[in-house]
Amino acid sequence: MLLPLLGLLGGCEASVLNPAGDMAVRERDLIIASTGLMLLIVLPVMLVTLLFAWRYRASNTTAKYDPDFHHSTQLEVLIWTAPLLIIIALGALTWISTHVLDPFRPLRRIDATRPVASEVRPLTIEVVALDWKWLFFYPDQGVAAVNELAVPVDRPINFKITSATVMTSFFVPSLAGQIYAMAGMETRLHAVANRPGDYDGFAAQYNGAGFSHMGFKVHGTSTKDFDAWIDKLKGVGKILDQEAYLDLAKPTESEPVHYYSSVQDGLYGKILNLCAKPGKMCMGEMMFIDANGGGGKDSEANYDRLKYDGAMTEEGNEAPGATFPASGRPPNTLAVQPQGMLPRTVAPQVNQQKKQHDDGQGHNMQGMPGMTGSDVAPAQLDKN
Repeated sequence: MLLPLLGLLGGCEASVLNPAGDMAVRERDLIIASTGLMLLIVLPVMLVTLLFAWRYRASNTTAKYDPDFHHSTQLEVLIWTAPLLIIIALGALTWISTHVLDPFRPLRRIDATRPVASEVRPLTIEVVALDWKWLFFYPDQGVAAVNELAVPVDRPINFKITSATVMTSFFVPSLAGQIYAMAGMETRLHAVANRPGDYDGFAAQYNGAGFSHMGFKVHGTSTKDFDAWIDKLKGVGKILDQEAYLDLAKPTESEPVHYYSSVQDGLYGKILNLCAKPGKMCMGEMMFIDANGGGGKDSEANYDRLKYDGAMTEEGNEAPGATFPASGRPPNTLAVQPQGMLPRTVAPQVNQQKKQHDDGQGHNMQGMPGMTGSDVAPAQLDKN
């Protein structure tokens, strides 16, 4: 009965076990080694379980019956020593591979026999996760592409990854392991393609309605073909400036592949710093203010410039929310503030205190120093 079901797997491509890049090869080898070490215990236990069930079956009258057996030093040594040695081996393997396969660590070799030459410059690709598509910048070539990548074979790749929406996961199993893409943060991933081919990349973490279609193709090509692909993009004639990006960032599903022949200077930096939308303060600017002691009471004017959540809602481009229609209410927006925040004009009622009877159990506690019955937060939070 299982044979027809196994036949259905014939169309599956085991990318993780058939990698096309050195980083993915080493990760595959780590999976195989870890699985093999664990099977050193699992398989003997399964075999001994079957052996015991057969040997001490009810019909076997020749098997020794010893109801008073309670201890065997030899068995105890075997039972505890073997797993302990395997755990030590797994620990050492994990510690070494954690450092060697660190995604932030630049590559030191092309494959098992070829180190990275000192004069080789990695190909930098800046990755932005959007709803529900991938935007790829080639900063050294000055072009960009949506839902398609091309990389030259045997050239190290330095991925810089962020998100302009919710957190998701960037994964090209044929080249390297997955890594998160998060708004306002940049993660790194170093990889290399060792053979030509077309490989699948996708979002490996659920991130909304268009998750299933958030995939892209990676073309591993020769250097000549890669240069021709770049020339093709430069001939498209479309410019990715701030206005074009904001239009691209609107939620869409099954976004077709398209290209940009040039990119506005600093656009990736604005996306990373959450200030691609005009009027928003860049995170770097806010960090600079904080590093210099803060802006004092004058920083109140920056409140709207630092309000990033709900930007899509304000423009009428919010993606379908998980709260609707199940809860009968629309997705959360800035009309209601999270509990515990200082009251603003959008929701002044959120943090108003309610008078409660003291039941003598300490649930109705006195306010902190500097608070009165009408205060919504400690007085020191309203300073500076």
